[in-house]
This record gives sequence, C-alpha cells and structure tokens, in this order.
Amino acid sequence: MAHTCRPGSVGTMANELGNYLRTLRGMVSPAQVGLPDTGRRRVPGLRRGELSQLVGLSTEYYGRLEQGRAERPSPAVLSAISRVLQLDPAQRAHLFDLARHPRVVVPRKAEPIRAGLDHVVAGIVDCPALLVNRGLDVLAWNELATLVIADFDRLPVRDRNMARQVFLAPDARQRHADWAHAARDTVGMLRLSVRRPPVENSLVELVDELLERSPAFGELWQTHYVYEKTHGAKAFHHPAVGTIDLRYETFHVAGQEQHMLVVYAAEPGSAAEAGLRRLRQLRSTGTGRSSTVERVVQLADLVNRNPNGVSVA
Repeated sequence: MAHTCRPGSVGTMANELGNYLRTLRGMVSPAQVGLPDTGRRRVPGLRRGELSQLVGLSTEYYGRLEQGRAERPSPAVLSAISRVLQLDPAQRAHLFDLARHPRVVVPRKAEPIRAGLDHVVAGIVDCPALLVNRGLDVLAWNELATLVIADFDRLPVRDRNMARQVFLAPDARQRHADWAHAARDTVGMLRLSVRRPPVENSLVELVDELLERSPAFGELWQTHYVYEKTHGAKAFHHPAVGTIDLRYETFHVAGQEQHMLVVYAAEPGSAAEAGLRRLRQLRSTGTGRSSTVERVVQLADLVNRNPNGVSVA
C-alpha cells in the first residue's frame, strides 16, 4: 500500500539533501575552517564558493547540488563535505542517507518482541528501563519506568510513544526537568529515523501528526538537527520525590537492531538513587486502586504527614 501525504508533510519534502547542506553550511564560520574573517555577512556561515573550494568542487556543481539539480554525489564527495563541515557521526550518517537512499515508504510490519525479552526488561528492578523502536514506540517497560517516565500500563497503545509523550502529553514539561533538551533530542532521533531505510508509513504519519499538532515540534524540525541516542544525562521530575538526575545507556538488541533498550541509572549513594528507592517503597505499599503516579503521590503525602508509618486500607 502506498503512503499518501498531505502537501508540505514530511513525506513530500523536496530537495532534502540541498536543504540539509544549506543548514550545515550556515552552522560553520569561516574561522572554523581556517578562512580569514571578511567582516559581517548577510547570512551566517560559509558561502557556497568557500565550501566548494575547500571540498575541491566547482562552485557551479556544488550550487546545483544544493539546488537538487545534480546527480547523487559520490561517497568521496560526501566524505570531503563531511570533513570540511566537521560533521559528527550522526550528521555524517544522515548526509549519506539523504544522498544515497531515495525515500521509500513501506507499510508497517508487525514487531513481535522476542520471547523473554519483555521479561528481561521487567526484571530490571533498580533502574527505569524501556525497549523502544526507531519510531520511539515503547514496546516494553519496567515498573520504575511507569513511575518515573510515564504510566505506560494505563496509556492507550498509540500513546506509548516517547515523541508523543514529549510533545503532546499534558504534563510533559513538568515530567522532563529539561524539557527543551528532551524535545530537541527527540526531534533529532526522528530526523535520523525518517531517512534511514526502510521507512515505515507509521513513522511518516507520526512526524506529520507532530508537525500538525505541536508548533514546538515544527520549529525544531526546521533546524534539521539530528541525534543518535547512545548515552548521557537525563533528569525527570516526580511530584513525590522531586528531581531525579540519572545517566542512561542504550543497547541495541542483537538480531533485532531496530529495537533499543534504554536503561536509566542513578549514581550510587546519590539523592536520585534514594528517590528511586523511595518510589519503589511507595509503590509496594499501594493497592492499585488509582493510577500508579497518583497513588504514589498520595502515599508520599501520607508518609510525610505520618513518618512513623502508613496504614493502607
């Protein structure tokens, strides 16, 4: 089945390579590539002629490349552009994807989780953990993830998606302590995925939906930022314990490389570790009569008012 896109949607974007090259060129100053400062410029970044000279291309050819009128550049040309523009690995990979792979959108295939993998995720008890796909659909999670990130057990399947949680969930800006950082990285991950074949129609539809429903997503999408999630810092805010500062690591599942396990860990002896432990304790006291987060907040309030013990009927 062919995917039908609205005019102006991600599925109909023309000259993506040229748009990306212009964005990258505008991010590099002459000084960064050893050129003299010639004063104020009408637009920031390198001029076409400067970049083409540094890469070893004619200005005419490079101009046609940005305009989408040239044949696909060779790997050698792409490597030279990557070197001159000082691209990081994610930017370089995205440049090659745009130049070498025409956009082909295919129907979404079923993504069965390998037998036992969901039990592995659920068995991680000391750290929030998620299993996600390239479209940031959450396929499996553990108990701490429902307490810290989102109550996935109660969410509709469609909403079990980290991009929707970041841009469309009502409490997103409260849940993510550094929402701007989370939003930018989320857009960067989708930017990579939407041009890394095979591209499933569900991923294109997700980006189109976010472009339509979230002005913040649209603004970030226009920056052409790309991001490969590997490891780093992440802070969540929970109403019962406050800010939880964590470090995350990612692991691709062998044999199912489109699936990625993300584990968030607290520094030993830190306030974050104590906060996670407190959330587990409060959750174990609950009875499940209300949502996970609501119940934990209620129990935290009871503990604060009665530190000698809480009795739950």
